[in-house]
Amino acid sequence: MSAQQNAATRPLLGCIADDFTGATDLANMLVREGMRTVQTIGVPDSAPQEVDAIVVALKSRTIPAAEAVADSLAALSWLQQQGCRQFFFKYCSTFDSTAQGNIGPVADALLQALGSDFTIACPVFPETGRTLYRGHLFIQDQLLNESGMQNHPLTPMTDPNLVRVLQQQTESKVGLIGYPTVSQGADQIRARIDMLRQQGVRMAIVDALENQDLYAIGAACADLPLVTGGSGIALGLPGNFVRAGLLNPQQGAKASELPVVDGLSVVLAGSASKATNAQVSAWIESNRPAFRIDPLMLAAGEPVVAQALAFAKQHLNQQPALIYATTTPEQVKQVQAKLGVERAGLLIEQALADIAAALLASGVRRFVIAGGETSGAVVKALGVHALRIGAQIDPGVPATASIGAVGVAPLAMALKSGNFGSVDFFEKALRQLGETKLGEARL
Repeated sequence: MSAQQNAATRPLLGCIADDFTGATDLANMLVREGMRTVQTIGVPDSAPQEVDAIVVALKSRTIPAAEAVADSLAALSWLQQQGCRQFFFKYCSTFDSTAQGNIGPVADALLQALGSDFTIACPVFPETGRTLYRGHLFIQDQLLNESGMQNHPLTPMTDPNLVRVLQQQTESKVGLIGYPTVSQGADQIRARIDMLRQQGVRMAIVDALENQDLYAIGAACADLPLVTGGSGIALGLPGNFVRAGLLNPQQGAKASELPVVDGLSVVLAGSASKATNAQVSAWIESNRPAFRIDPLMLAAGEPVVAQALAFAKQHLNQQPALIYATTTPEQVKQVQAKLGVERAGLLIEQALADIAAALLASGVRRFVIAGGETSGAVVKALGVHALRIGAQIDPGVPATASIGAVGVAPLAMALKSGNFGSVDFFEKALRQLGETKLGEARL
């Protein structure tokens, strides 16, 4: 961005997300609140024009902490160069992490780079059932460690007390802003922040139960250089820019406009989450075409990718097909025991990425992708470097369109976190992306 560029065109909010679907989830919330938002895939070479928020999507959730810190600092530096006024570090609403990180180490590094002494950590997302009370994270009516997340193949969450979880990852003192304070509004939250600062606290877990709590928390954080959390907390940030006269609320209606995309459609699913398992089952039970990727067959050198492509090409001219590696947590553990955790995941990601690239060459222009790691691998294989964010499909999942060079036709995409979306999400997403050949499910 040139020094001559008018300050009014500079982005206001610079965001760093630790996976691809999480980035899209965050961008969705910002668009809902009237911010023109672009998501980049990694740190880009050029800056998007005429946007209010930029979300840099990294693949840093499960890599070594030192690498996650380095990638996040590189993203921060680039966002600072674009003139962003506030920064947001986004992670999953289930606080996916290990005892080593990467939430704590990245937050520490960003605080230091910004010369700040305090930030909040609030993964709450009420619309998807993620709430915090007395520092304990709930998924719907279950504590985090009883929700199925205790079986996550990469980041098993066995402790619902997020103050304790975060404190294990950082040498910074971690505190709590409890619900009795949050329920009293922004002024009381600010007062609690001031008190915690005096006590040497650098990070505070913040309770919230409803969207109105997130708006209050957002207002209380207007002066913080860095905010961290799930996408829900982003609801409260755009209003600060409106009140400061930096964001025009009238432009909100156009923030979600996307181009029309023609072509064939496919669904690719790599997540093993409960939600994605239910979505895959619903698709299959409706007698829609589906092909399963078996990682053990991949490891044995079987031509699984070629078989999947042949299956897809047989069906795609008539209707969209699903290609999936989704399976139960028990089966995932069996595969991991034979192949190793890392190899099992990489085999699936690479297979789905190879399939996506080949389907692109065959005329597929609409992609619905389930799973954060899968989404990262697929968008890289498709050569997508940035996404314009459109209207919401389901809470946390918007429609998007790729942004490419002049003359390059955009792709329509929905990147879904494994845990998000209704049972019929695949069908809803395809319809919103413009697919008209779904017809009625054959029961």
